[in-house]
Amino acid sequence: MQRHARELIRRQARLAARVLVSCLLGGAAILGSVVTFRQGLLPLIEAAFHPGPVGLSGVRRVGIFLAAMAGYWAFVHWHEKRQATELRLQPGRLLVGGAAGALLVAFPIAALFAMGAYRLELFRGFSPALLGTTVLILIAATLEELVHRCLLFRVLEGAWGIRTALAAQAVLFALPHLENLKHGGIRDVVAMLLSVSLLGLLWGALFAWTRNLWVVAANHAAWNLTILLSGVPLSGSEDWRALAPLSSRYAGPDWLTGGPFGPESSLLVIASVLVAVLWLWRGLSRPGALAAPAP
Repeated sequence: MQRHARELIRRQARLAARVLVSCLLGGAAILGSVVTFRQGLLPLIEAAFHPGPVGLSGVRRVGIFLAAMAGYWAFVHWHEKRQATELRLQPGRLLVGGAAGALLVAFPIAALFAMGAYRLELFRGFSPALLGTTVLILIAATLEELVHRCLLFRVLEGAWGIRTALAAQAVLFALPHLENLKHGGIRDVVAMLLSVSLLGLLWGALFAWTRNLWVVAANHAAWNLTILLSGVPLSGSEDWRALAPLSSRYAGPDWLTGGPFGPESSLLVIASVLVAVLWLWRGLSRPGALAAPAP
């Protein structure tokens, strides 16, 4: 019995080591590609073409995005020795994923306006500066999905199964968002960790269902853009509220409005995401519904 227990511990230790190595290699491939572009290629582009501040900012954003994708592709190709099927573009499913992400948060936000928890103060219209912010949100959401779902979730799932992978990546997705909560009490911290962990479960389950980066990234980006357009804080950030076409303010209690972190911590939004997660999990539990993970 003791020999069996020791052997089991050794196996789990070896498995954990392989998971750690894969995650570190994948992260190094993505981050290394981005650093190589920013420190090596970007200065050469600036010196050769002198694109100006606006042009250079666009080149930087697109270059970081493409470098991260190239780094992940190289990790999959050379380390996992397979095709990166999760990077294949599926336009129809991408549009459905984006629409679903927007509607999932738009309905509870609209309800909060209707209940008087949010108050509309001014309609500013759409600012040209909003285009650059939209591109930034699209890139940021895609890179988050690349790291947390394409890399972390897949590696954990291959080692310990879908349940453990979903739970672990959701928590690891939520913890860095603590930095966005600049002020607030313990209730705000708990609500934020719960809400963002549920979002991690949502996007992890959606990836497990589709096995496609772009579908999940579209859902994530559309969620963020819908919050931004409503004129309330996005994940605790106030930076872009001045660009929103709607100027809004809170008029209800924090448990309903979401407090300093924004609508993602609203009890109404949390309930909506929980229903979506349960619906996705029910679908994944049906025989044949779960898309096959990459080997």
